[in-house]
Amino acid sequence: MNVKKSAMNKKTLRLNALISLLQNQGTLYVSDIAQKLEVSEMTVRRDLDELQDNNFVERHHGKAVFLRDNTVRAYEDIENIYSLSSASQKMNEEKKRIAQYAASLVEKGEVIILDNGSTTDKIADYIPDEMKLTVVCYNLNIAAKLSRKEKIDILLAGGYYHHSDQMFESSEGLQFLRAIRAHKLFLSASGVHESLGMTCAHSFEVSVKQTVLSSALTKILVADSSKFDTVTTVFFSSLDNLDMIITDNGISKEWTEIIQSKNIKLVTT
Repeated sequence: MNVKKSAMNKKTLRLNALISLLQNQGTLYVSDIAQKLEVSEMTVRRDLDELQDNNFVERHHGKAVFLRDNTVRAYEDIENIYSLSSASQKMNEEKKRIAQYAASLVEKGEVIILDNGSTTDKIADYIPDEMKLTVVCYNLNIAAKLSRKEKIDILLAGGYYHHSDQMFESSEGLQFLRAIRAHKLFLSASGVHESLGMTCAHSFEVSVKQTVLSSALTKILVADSSKFDTVTTVFFSSLDNLDMIITDNGISKEWTEIIQSKNIKLVTT
């Protein structure tokens, strides 16, 4: 890993932790943030300036206030909440190619699970309208897209609606997902790390992701190359649970070797 990329990932991880603190506390003083993150107050101020520029916080006399109203932004902007690296804002075309290839793997009559995420959301766009299959999901936008395809049977796991990423989640929804058996799971992750595994932005996602990993025959991670060597707030699974990874051709040689060494099929688009 080059020094520049390592520094960017370190900053991204720190910003993730800072956002998580503010989401939980609402308001925090700079001194408290510095103590919790074990960094200087100057570093905290620089980070808060960046978050304020992106309309995630407001600064008030030595403290920061999280702007909760901004968690209801358009779905495509949700990645800003857990990753402020510039790469995540430039991967739309890569995500489209990944999603298109993923959709090509779907076969008529299958049961598939589409996880919550900006790339899995795009898979719904590329599933042919005339294909008859069953799709399990727990995301409002994905369900809305699929509802326009008359031959697709939709199984929606309901519950509490999280505005931040249009996801439904509940204990009843988990019971529903545990009873499902699917041919393929298309999984998302906001961070992929060799030793720390796959991570996501919110704790409420963990039980859902772990449940669907146990419910599918073939587990396929769809993640653009900016996700690799990134760690976000919450761990949900090791890479060993995957059968395939679909990513873009920006993935590094080191990561290609890591994935192949784990006997995971790698597809680059």
